[in-house]
Amino acid sequence: MAKSAAARVLIADDSPETALMLTRILGDAGYSVVGHAEDGEACLKMVGETKPGLLLLDIMMPKLHGIDVLRRLKDDPATAGVGVVMCSARSFPADVQRATELGAFGFLTKPFRRQQVVDLVGAYFAKGAPAGGPGGAGVGASSGGLESDPATGPGGEVYIPAVDMSRPMLRLWGTRGSIPVPGRATARHGGNTACMEVRAGDQVVVFDAGTGIRDLGAELLKDKPRTVPILIGHTHWDHIQGFPFFAPAYMRGYELDIYGGSGFRKDLRSIFQGQLDRDYFPVEIGDMAATMRFHHLRENPVQFGPIAVHWGFANHPGATLCFRIEVAGRRIGYLTDNEFLQGYLGRPDGVEPGSPLLTPHLEQIEFFRGVDLLIAEAQYFNEEYPKKIGWGHTSVSNACLLAKLVGAKRWIVTHHDPLQDDEALHRKHLLINQVLREIGHAIPVEMAYDGMTELL
Repeated sequence: MAKSAAARVLIADDSPETALMLTRILGDAGYSVVGHAEDGEACLKMVGETKPGLLLLDIMMPKLHGIDVLRRLKDDPATAGVGVVMCSARSFPADVQRATELGAFGFLTKPFRRQQVVDLVGAYFAKGAPAGGPGGAGVGASSGGLESDPATGPGGEVYIPAVDMSRPMLRLWGTRGSIPVPGRATARHGGNTACMEVRAGDQVVVFDAGTGIRDLGAELLKDKPRTVPILIGHTHWDHIQGFPFFAPAYMRGYELDIYGGSGFRKDLRSIFQGQLDRDYFPVEIGDMAATMRFHHLRENPVQFGPIAVHWGFANHPGATLCFRIEVAGRRIGYLTDNEFLQGYLGRPDGVEPGSPLLTPHLEQIEFFRGVDLLIAEAQYFNEEYPKKIGWGHTSVSNACLLAKLVGAKRWIVTHHDPLQDDEALHRKHLLINQVLREIGHAIPVEMAYDGMTELL
């Protein structure tokens, strides 16, 4: 039963479901719903025909915006006295302020609760018909409907998620090749040379010791001393030059197991010892307090707690390794220095399966087959590559073809050329996406940056 002849409500909403819900709520509360308008023009017509005491008006209405409907109603002396409560999923302060200025009595934010609707409609009719027009009696925040209450979960729960850093993860501490390049032009992606951390529980495995390992060392010192395996892809400067600044090497209680491939002209210890010669650096390797052991990789894979590391050879001068990491059910490829399709300058879709061009790379393709994430280089733009053939790095289009042939599901492009600033890397990102689409392998691609973290 309606509370009075004046307690008549018109609903204007383009959602039949919302209109039905409001009709039921108001009917149960004793109000008379006189109709439902599905667009702004129909709303104006129905207000004139049904003469409601109150209009529940959606903002985002077809044909005529809800704010325009409100303005026309308040500008017309015949309808200025009709109360209006705005309803919207949008409750931006600008929307609320504009509705208030035009004479709305209140504001309901979707999704609204039953009691909110009943309380606000009751507040309007308890005051009697407003005087109408902007600033008239009954207009504004006194209704309590202008600020929507937050909607909580069951039992009043407020859901505030936090990043679960206990999950297995990887972090790229250095993403440049050749030489560090700090400065404003590289601030977005960073200037540190190669270093990656993979972590699962208490187990940490480090790949490469470029200048990024300095920041990793500072992070590790926040925890208790541990054994840290460090796998070196190869011993060119950009993969070892940060080691003298790796703070855990100077701390008692840390044990560093350093792994590399065989085939260097010097053994692995001699290379690190030579780097720390007093002619180059004030501290020698014997002055470091951590226990240090050097290993040539023989077993394949190598198991470090829950982290399995498979290793293979990359196409790069010297005994250069690439890695496939298996952890938490994920397969991650790490390939920083590699010249895929060495000397090939043609289109990537011009290389057919079974082409002799692929023969030298079949083992590598199989090694990375089906990786969930490929972290790999694409160091040279195609126009640069003719002058860089044989330098051990891949052109953009050849790298895209490798990602397709291995069936990588995602690709993080790393080992950025020191001559390529942030703007150049942005252009390269666009180009890589374009080439991948052209060859039918449009996977998600990101450009690596120092500190980039992936939870696994």
